[in-house]
Amino acid sequence: MSNQSEADGGLVARVESIASFEHQHTMLSRIQHALHSNPALVPLIVLVLSVAVFGALLGTKFFSSFALTLILQQVAIVGIVGAAQSLVILTAGIDLSVGAIMVLSSVIMGQFTFRLGLPPAVAVACGLAVGTFIGFVNGWLVARIKLPPFIVTLGMWQIALASNFLYSGNETIRAQDIEASAPLLQFFGQSISVGGAVFTYGVIFFILLVLVLAYILRHTAWGRHVYAVGDDPEAAELSGVNTKRILMSVYALSGLICAFAGWALIGRIGSVSPTSGQFSNIESITAVVIGGISLFGGRGSILGMFFGALIVGVFSLGLRLLGADAQWTYLLIGVLIIGAVAVDQWIRKVSA
Repeated sequence: MSNQSEADGGLVARVESIASFEHQHTMLSRIQHALHSNPALVPLIVLVLSVAVFGALLGTKFFSSFALTLILQQVAIVGIVGAAQSLVILTAGIDLSVGAIMVLSSVIMGQFTFRLGLPPAVAVACGLAVGTFIGFVNGWLVARIKLPPFIVTLGMWQIALASNFLYSGNETIRAQDIEASAPLLQFFGQSISVGGAVFTYGVIFFILLVLVLAYILRHTAWGRHVYAVGDDPEAAELSGVNTKRILMSVYALSGLICAFAGWALIGRIGSVSPTSGQFSNIESITAVVIGGISLFGGRGSILGMFFGALIVGVFSLGLRLLGADAQWTYLLIGVLIIGAVAVDQWIRKVSA
């Protein structure tokens, strides 16, 4: 009788153990499913925690309308370029030429105005057209010639960078000259005040761009096709998606957005400088990765990139206000990048 009781007790213990494991597995699956369904959730949580920590350490010095809008102004250019980078990475590609396209477009806008004497509106249109064309060439080489995106955009980065210096003669167009005869070039540097907060047109454009792209990617056929191409191009092709056309349109749109970033860059720094935006390539990839967009394509959101850019801005400003060495910013951002990729890999592994 005692042996039977012991056996029953052992059976109950095993059942409870299995039930406990299943409960843990279910909780893990729920967390994974939430992160998989809402890729912007992780960067949003990190952003909220970052703001809370720096707010607790700095108080009103950090929680002021000036400080919070300053973060937006500092990340606007990187965020606009990050939006372009996001589109490419969603297709499982990468664009190393985004920063060079941005700077070359701004140089064309400035040089066409002051060297060729074109009306500023025409010069801006030419800069936007050049950026779009370079992006289209990238897309054509990737989609039609089947060259690796990394190699194509690495080569285009060198070509655009060299063209920038050769055409400009390494000459900077001063802010005073632009303000006197071509204020349209500084349009994105103009600002409006709402209460105590100051928003530049560049910041407003950045926010609107993120919202428009988020809607397009989520609610249009083109957006769904972008995700499909990044997730499984062969399956997308079999389902009737013109993958080549989608890729070329993504790279062309990326080039156009980078050209707008070049225009916004003039407004941000006031001048047209061929040496500006040196680290935009790395900074845009940083915002994308921290924002939870998978480098393997097919998963992520523009809103996540927006949160990722803000995280970088919060860390940069917060540590600066604390008087910390600037290297701590790079160190913590590096940890965030590795952590973001690890989380992405974990989500994909559990999904499988």
